[in-house]
Amino acid sequence: MTPLEFVLYVLLISVAAGVLGSLLGLGGGVIVIPVLTLLFGIDIRYAIGASIVSVIATSSGAAAAYVRDGLTNLRVAMVLELATTSGALTGAYLAGLLSGRWLFIIFGVVLAYSSLMMIRKLKQSEFQQSTKPAPWADYLRLHGSYFDKRTGRETYYRVTSTRIGLAMMYVAGAISGLLGIGSGSLKVPAMDLAMHMPIKVSTATSNFMIGVTAAASASVYYMRGEIDPFIAAPVAVGVLLGALGGSYLLPKLRSSTIRLVFVVVLLWISGQMLWQGIRG
Repeated sequence: MTPLEFVLYVLLISVAAGVLGSLLGLGGGVIVIPVLTLLFGIDIRYAIGASIVSVIATSSGAAAAYVRDGLTNLRVAMVLELATTSGALTGAYLAGLLSGRWLFIIFGVVLAYSSLMMIRKLKQSEFQQSTKPAPWADYLRLHGSYFDKRTGRETYYRVTSTRIGLAMMYVAGAISGLLGIGSGSLKVPAMDLAMHMPIKVSTATSNFMIGVTAAASASVYYMRGEIDPFIAAPVAVGVLLGALGGSYLLPKLRSSTIRLVFVVVLLWISGQMLWQGIRG
């Protein structure tokens, strides 16, 4: 394969990764890392470095559009980012103490459980507002609304279980620090299931948050020399283009469709993680 062919293939795959990443709030690394390592035989360290760049590109491309459309809940993002960052620092410390094999297995089990919980919501209507008491969310004024382009009406929602959401975000950040992957696969279920936020708002807010976390990680990988511009550049450009396309599609899709795609991708990631841990 010539260098030009490599760049074109990676660019096309990254566009698809960007679309999925922005639609689901995961970041493009879910697709980019397996493709770069399994299909192109690239060292996992450089694949992760390129993935982190792609996460920043996804967030940069999609987050601005989501903020403009009023989908992102900035207050929720800022509150939860405190827990995610703290968890990431904890995970980075624990990474040298725990067996990598068990980390993959634990992560796979957590994702499988999250996906099964989300399957239970597939038959629900577009959004059912929670009536649970939410003193923390009331005090921090986390509740919000957004204009749903698909239904053509303003949708109001109440944020609940803020403390549970913070705990889940801490775990998400810890796993991100432990495994060196984006934690959007846990952030979205935390906001969707625990905090009862609409799936579109959860996805948009996750896109905003993952960019903040990845920006800090990118400097570390750059200083280690694990970001190769020849690999990272086409990944970043492709993911950015895909993220812009995904941000255009998200407001027009049914919430049940987004949740279904998310569950499928989540189960796939879970299977990959479990297989990685079982085979050692």
